[in-house]
Amino acid sequence: MNLPLHLGFLGALEAGIISLLVGILAYAGWHWLCRMLGWSVGHAIGWACVTAVAISSGVDAWNLFYLGMMKLESPLYARIALQGIHDAGSLGPRVVCEVVGALAGVVLGWHWFSVRSAKKNGREND
Repeated sequence: MNLPLHLGFLGALEAGIISLLVGILAYAGWHWLCRMLGWSVGHAIGWACVTAVAISSGVDAWNLFYLGMMKLESPLYARIALQGIHDAGSLGPRVVCEVVGALAGVVLGWHWFSVRSAKKNGREND
């Protein structure tokens, strides 16, 4: 996300909360689109999960992948790679919190929208 967050686990929790909101918004958008196209709820959930994870943790997940896969044999290359990462020491926990937050946001959005549509259709006790 590349936002100026706190360092350490507090920054990871902040990123997770932002990802939760992104997940809710992604599900809202895909829920609307899938209703217009006549697709099932599964399509909305699946595409919302992919979209929310890509938006919320895309840059940090790429940085984590890059640091794990590239050969940083020179201290100069390692320093250059780490300069562009905010809080490189907590990159792993931040990516985990972002992914979990995005998926939890999609689930929360699905629950809210399914309760609202059930009340709208008169099936409150189903």
